[in-house]
Amino acid sequence: MPIATENTPQPHRFSAVLGGRELVIETGKYARQASGSVWVRYGETIVMATAEGSKEPIDMPFLPLTVEFEERHYAIGKIPGSFMRREGRPGEKAILSARMTDRPIRPLFPKGFRHEVQVILTVLAADQQNPPDVLGPLAASAALMLSDVPWDGPIASVRVGRVNGELVLNPTLQQLDESDLDLIVAGSKDAIIMVEAGAKEVSEDLLVEALDFAHREMQPLIALQEEMREKLGKPKFAWSPPPTLTDEELEAFYRLAIERGLKDVLLTASKHERAEALDAFRDALVAEIVPEEDEDAEVRRALYKQAFGDVTKRELRRMIVEEKKRADGRGPAEIRPIWIEVDVLPRSHGSAIFTRGETQVLGTVTLGTGRDEQIIDDLGLDESEDFLVHYNFPPYSTGEVKRLRGVSRREVGHGNLAKRALKPMLPEKDAFPYTIRVVGDVLESNGSSSMATVCAGCLALMDAGVPIKKPVAGIAMGLVKPEEGEPVVLTDILGMEDALGDMDFKVTGTRDGVTALQMDIKVQGLDAAVMRRALEQARAARLAILDQMEQVLPEPRRELKPFAPRILALKIPVDKIGAVIGPGGKNIRALEELGVSIDIEEDGTVRIYSAEGGAAEEAKARIENLTREAKVGEVYEGVVVRTTNFGAFIQLFPGTEGLLHISQIAEERVDKVEDHLKVGDKITVKVNRIDEKGRVDLVRPELEGKIPPRRPPRSGGPRRR
Repeated sequence: MPIATENTPQPHRFSAVLGGRELVIETGKYARQASGSVWVRYGETIVMATAEGSKEPIDMPFLPLTVEFEERHYAIGKIPGSFMRREGRPGEKAILSARMTDRPIRPLFPKGFRHEVQVILTVLAADQQNPPDVLGPLAASAALMLSDVPWDGPIASVRVGRVNGELVLNPTLQQLDESDLDLIVAGSKDAIIMVEAGAKEVSEDLLVEALDFAHREMQPLIALQEEMREKLGKPKFAWSPPPTLTDEELEAFYRLAIERGLKDVLLTASKHERAEALDAFRDALVAEIVPEEDEDAEVRRALYKQAFGDVTKRELRRMIVEEKKRADGRGPAEIRPIWIEVDVLPRSHGSAIFTRGETQVLGTVTLGTGRDEQIIDDLGLDESEDFLVHYNFPPYSTGEVKRLRGVSRREVGHGNLAKRALKPMLPEKDAFPYTIRVVGDVLESNGSSSMATVCAGCLALMDAGVPIKKPVAGIAMGLVKPEEGEPVVLTDILGMEDALGDMDFKVTGTRDGVTALQMDIKVQGLDAAVMRRALEQARAARLAILDQMEQVLPEPRRELKPFAPRILALKIPVDKIGAVIGPGGKNIRALEELGVSIDIEEDGTVRIYSAEGGAAEEAKARIENLTREAKVGEVYEGVVVRTTNFGAFIQLFPGTEGLLHISQIAEERVDKVEDHLKVGDKITVKVNRIDEKGRVDLVRPELEGKIPPRRPPRSGGPRRR
C-alpha cells in the first residue's frame, strides 16, 4: 500500500465491476494543474489521461485535436532496449492505441470548434494480463468530462472475445490467445461510435451479437462518468464558431446550385475530372451570387466557397436516397470494375497488382529467415514479430504534391488492418518457417485503398508460394441514413462518399467468415437490423471479389520463386544438440561450409537457411545422421569400421555403431572374421537388441531362422556413441 503523509490529498474514487474485475477511476490527486486528469486502474494496469484545450481558437479548417499514447517501460519493470535506453518515438502499438482513442472522441467535439485540444495517455503500469489499449478511450473521455473543454461525451470502451463459444468481456491477454475474436467497441449511452476487430472467420451474425453485448456492458462506465461530471466537472469555457452562412442563405445557395445543374457535374465519372468540374462550377456559382463590386466581397465569397461542400454533400445524399444513384453512376450495391495482375516484378518473391476503379495497389511479398524477425520493444508479451504488413500512401496516388515526412499514423493503421485481415490464414510456423513481409504500395487512390491492400497482399502471398489456408478479400462500405425512410448501404465507397456518409466500415474475410472489421459510425440510433444488412451486403461483395481473384490465381503456387531463400526445419532430441554443434563448434562449422546458415533453438528445433535448395537438403541429411538413433527391428546399410576376434563393428550411421557377433556373420562356422568381412565393406544388418547401457547388437536379416541368436553379453561390448 502507498505510504502517505498527513498532507497527502485524498483522491475522488469512482468504481464499477467490469468482466468480473473492478475498474477504478481516480481524480484530484495527480497532475492537478491539467484541466482534466484521471487515473484509470483495471487489475494492476494503470493509464493516466490528461486533457487540455487552448482558450483561443487557431486558424485551421479542421479540429486541431492531438491524441498521444505514451508507453513507459517502467510499467513492466523494464529498461528500454534502444541505444539511448529511454523511450523514443512511439512504436506501432502506441500509434494504434492513440488512433483507437482519437476516432471515437473526435466526432463529439462541437461543429466548428477550432481550439487546439491535446489528450495525453500515459501507461504507468501494465500487468500483462489486462491490456492498456482498451482503457484509452475511457480514460480520455473521463478527463475531457472533468475538464473545461467543450465536448459532448461521455463514451466508454470495452473489448469482447469469444472463448469456447462464449462471449467474454474484457478478456485477459492469455484468454485472447485462445479467442477467435478480438473486438474493441467504443460507444456513448445511445450508440456505438467505433469498432475495431480481428477474427478467425467468425460469422456476421456473431459480430452483431458481440456488438450488442459490448454496448450493453459498457453502460455502467457511462453512468460512472456522468456521476463524476456532476460532482467534479469544471464549467466549459465559452467559444464562438467561425462565421458561416445563415440557414436561409445556405438553402438559397443549394437551390441555385440545383438549378444550374449540380447533379450533372456530380455525375462526372472520373475523380479528377469531377473535381475540376466542381471547382469551376463552384467558382461560377459564387461569382454569380457575390459580384466583385459588392462590399466585403472577398469575405462573402470565402463563406460561400466553404459552404459549397455542404451543398455538394446534401445533393449527393439526395441522389443516393431518392434515385439510388451515386457520383460515378453505380447503384448502391455495385462494385467498381476490377482487374488483376500477378507475378509483375521479376526479383520479388511474390507480387500482384489489384485495381478496383481508380484505386490501385501494388502488393509485394518478401520471405526472410528467423533472423529477419522484428524485435518488439513495447509493453506486450511478444518480443518479436515474424509477419509484417506495411502500407505506403505516397502523394502521387491522389495527384498531389506533399513532403514525405515518414510513416503517418494513418499508414500504420491501414497496415495493421491489412495485417489483421491476412494473419489468420497464414500457415503454421512449423509448416512454413519464414519471416514474411507484405508491402502495399498505393499507386492510385479513390477510396478503400486499405481493402485493395488486403486483396493485393493476399494475391502476392499466393504468388510467392506461401501456403495460405484460404484467400482473403476486403471491401469498404458506407451508409446514408435519411431523416425519414430506409437507410441506404453503399458497397465499395469512393473517397467523397466516405466524407458524406453516416458510417464507414471495412470488412475483410474468406468465403467462410470475417477476419477483420473496422467501423466508424457518425449517427446515433443505428439498429442491429441495419448493421446486419450492411454486413450481409459486404459479404456478397467480398465473395464477388474472391471470385475474380481466384480466376487469376486459384491457389498458392507449389514452388517458391528462384530468388526466395530456402528454409528447412527439423526437430532433434534436446540431448543431441551437442552432437550437431560438435566439439568447439566443429560439426556446425562443417555444415555451414555447405553455404547454409543454421539456427538451433533450446527445444531442439533446427532451421537451415540457404539461397540454394540442394545445400539445405544436404545439411539436413547430415544433421539427421548426426542425431539419428538406432531402433530395434530396423534394417540398415552399414559399413564395417573395425574387426575383432569376436565380431565386427558396423557403423549404422555417423555416431552409432553396433556389433555383429562372429556367430552371426555366416550360416557356417566362422573361425576368423577377416575371412568374411573387411574394414570398408558394406553390409545389410538389423538391430536385434539395445541393452540398458545403449549397446547395439546386430544380426544379418537374411540369416534369421537359419542360425540361433546369440546370448546377450554380460558386460562390456559395443554401445552407441
